[in-house]
Amino acid sequence: MKPYTTVTRGVRVTIRPFFLADQSDAEAGRYVWAYKVQIENLSSATVQLLKRSWIITDALGREMRVHGEGVVGEQPILEPGESFDYTSGTPLPTPSGFMRGTYHMIVSDTGEEFDAAVPAFSLDSPHQQGGVH
Repeated sequence: MKPYTTVTRGVRVTIRPFFLADQSDAEAGRYVWAYKVQIENLSSATVQLLKRSWIITDALGREMRVHGEGVVGEQPILEPGESFDYTSGTPLPTPSGFMRGTYHMIVSDTGEEFDAAVPAFSLDSPHQQGGVH
């Protein structure tokens, strides 16, 4: 699985998507992916992830926007050098698509807020003709 990585203000986000064939049903138009996320604090300041925003796009260009507090029910605080890992997933009605987003962060000492970019990543299944990426 190909990793996708980006760094914003010392916060590195790495995504590793993978297709879940056992939860997908091509005949029913249901394709499911999981993605592993690692958020690393490479900066010298303590940061906290407060909110997430995702844009999920299917192969027909239809977008679904998802906003919420934290990730997987948590708002992790990352000291310098620490990381937070989690796994999540998404279904699509098409055999491919892509996702991108942001994590709304705050610097603990100063209260300064910023958005850490989540790299755009491709959702490719064996049921498609060629990749989206």
